Amino acid sequence: MSGTIPAKKGTSMIIGILGAGQLGRMLALAGVPLGLHVRFLDPTPNSPAARLGEQIVGSYDDPELLARFAAGLDLVTYEFENVPTATAALLAEHVPVFPPPIALANAQDRLAEKRFFQQLAIPTAPFAAVDTQADLDVALDIIGLPAVLKTRRLGYDGKGQVVLRQREDVEQAWAMLGGQPLILEGFVPFVRELSILAVRGRDGATACYPLIENTHRDGILRRSVAPAPELDPQLQALAESYATRALDALGYVGVLTIELFQTEQQPALIVNEMAPRVHNSGHWTIEGAETSQFENHIRAVAGLPLGSTAMRGYAAMINLIGDLPAIQAVLAMPAAHLHLYEKAPRTGRKLGHVTVCADDMPTLLERIAAIEALV
Repeated sequence: MSGTIPAKKGTSMIIGILGAGQLGRMLALAGVPLGLHVRFLDPTPNSPAARLGEQIVGSYDDPELLARFAAGLDLVTYEFENVPTATAALLAEHVPVFPPPIALANAQDRLAEKRFFQQLAIPTAPFAAVDTQADLDVALDIIGLPAVLKTRRLGYDGKGQVVLRQREDVEQAWAMLGGQPLILEGFVPFVRELSILAVRGRDGATACYPLIENTHRDGILRRSVAPAPELDPQLQALAESYATRALDALGYVGVLTIELFQTEQQPALIVNEMAPRVHNSGHWTIEGAETSQFENHIRAVAGLPLGSTAMRGYAAMINLIGDLPAIQAVLAMPAAHLHLYEKAPRTGRKLGHVTVCADDMPTLLERIAAIEALV
C-alpha cells in the first residue's frame, strides 16, 4: 500500500510490530508518550516486549494468524530483518508496511544487498556468488586471500561466516558452510568499524545521526561511541550520501542502518551491510540524542514530523552480554543509564545495555572504561 496514505492522529493509531524482542520493546516505549498503541506478533511466548502491548504468539507464515494480527492495525513495522519477505508482502496488501518489503528482500540476501549497493555506485568489498566448491575455487582465484566466506542468508553476530587467510582454510570452511547459497567477500583492511543511522519519513524528509564507532568481539557488538572520535566532517558527509541514496532508491520509511569500514585508502568508507530497522549501535540515542532512533522510527512510520537527530554532548553504549553486572554498581556510576531486556542469561546473549553520557570526549572515555570494568 502507498506510503502517502495519511496517518491517523492521536491515541486511536495502532501499530503492529513483527517481533517482540528488545528492539520491539524500545519501539513500543517510544510510542507511549506519543499516545500510540502497539500489537506484536512473535513465535516466542512472553517476549521482552510482551508487557507493553498485546502479543499474538505464533508463526510469521500462518495466514490465519496474520489476518488476526492485521485486523484493526493502521500500519505494520518490524524489529528485525529476518521477517519472511512473503509475510511483509502479504500484510502490505491490507495495511501499510514500513519499511517497504523491498528493503527486507535486499537486506536478507547478502548477494542481493551487495548488488543493490553496486547499482547505486556505493563501494563494497569485492564479492562473488558461491553455490558449488568449483564456484569457490574460481572466486578465490579472482578475489584472492584473505577473504570471508559467508552464508547469503540468516547470519548475524558473527554466525554463518568464516575468514579464509590461507588456502588450507578453504576445505574446512566449505565443510562448515557448503551446501547452501554462499558469498565470498574480499577482506577489507579497515581502520575501524562505523555505522550511520538515517531516518526517512513518509513525506521523504530525511535526517542522519552522527557516525558511530563500533567495537566487536567474537562477532558481537560490544561498544558504540558517538560521535566517532576524531571524526572528519567529510566522512560524515560521505556516509550521509550513501544513506540518502539507499533511502531514496528503496522509497524507504523508517530508520535504516548502514555498517561501514573506514579505510586508509580511497574510498574512505566501504559498506559492509545494511539493517532495515533500528539498530544496536544506535541505543545510545535514547539518552544521547534530541530524538532517539526509536522515537524517530515511530514518527516516520506514523507519518509524523521527524525529530532532531542532534546529540546532547557525547554518548556511548556498552552491551551487557551473557551475564549481568551488579545493578547497584552500574547505577552508582555518573551519567550511566541502565536498560535491561528481561531475558534469561545465556552465553553470547544480549541481556541489556548501559548508556553513558558526558560533555566531552575525554570524560566519556573515562566513563566507558569504568563501566567496562564492571561488565
